[in-house]
Amino acid sequence: MELLDVRNIKKVYATRGNKTTALNGVDFKVSEGEFVAIMGESGSGKTTLLNILAALDRPTDGDVYLKGKSLREIKEKDITVFRRENLGFVFQEFDLLANFNNQDNILLPLVLANFKYQDMMERLIPIAKALGIEGLLKKYPYEISGGQKQRVAVARALINRPKLILADEPTGALDSRSSDELLGIFEKINQSGQTILMVTHSVKAASYASRVLFIKDGIIFHELYKGDMRYEDFFSKISDTLTLLLKGSE
Repeated sequence: MELLDVRNIKKVYATRGNKTTALNGVDFKVSEGEFVAIMGESGSGKTTLLNILAALDRPTDGDVYLKGKSLREIKEKDITVFRRENLGFVFQEFDLLANFNNQDNILLPLVLANFKYQDMMERLIPIAKALGIEGLLKKYPYEISGGQKQRVAVARALINRPKLILADEPTGALDSRSSDELLGIFEKINQSGQTILMVTHSVKAASYASRVLFIKDGIIFHELYKGDMRYEDFFSKISDTLTLLLKGSE
């Protein structure tokens, strides 16, 4: 079933009389339960696209539909509630609040939604167990490793049971071991039915997705489906496509 429908998204920035086109007619759809990676060079429009999907920015033209609901039609005063109820976010720099312990960081979306404490804990405990962070809940972000911080951030993204998780370079600040652990977690939660859309520069990270979209000069340049391919074969295909994309920019 279709979850996300991105229709002819264009984004033009105007500064001091100059116009820069960041996105120039982006179209794609994401089905429920898909794990989609978006790749491209710096400046290709990935971050702009992610911000529009997250309802953090508005397109100049086109629209995004989440479960049939137009993001354009959401009033500015309702945007924050919409994000909290429908989207989960995982960022490269974790974005955890230093003065909150890990449990409070995870529960913050539910606190803002006025959940009862018992209901919050009923959601928290199984997520914490699944991510292996039960023993970290009373610690603070500065007391744990980068990989553990990202697990806490994933728990926070999952706690509101979002329709879609948006991940922005989630392995960018992690060492190779922590990256592998996080990607394994993403793979596991995707297999449980969670839809994930991830922006990444990492071929390894993208290889865990079921589909990879390549963006170049503000448009979708190419896409690859994993299908029945082995991880190693998909890795090679992604790498080859990136090489072609880079050559085309020379």
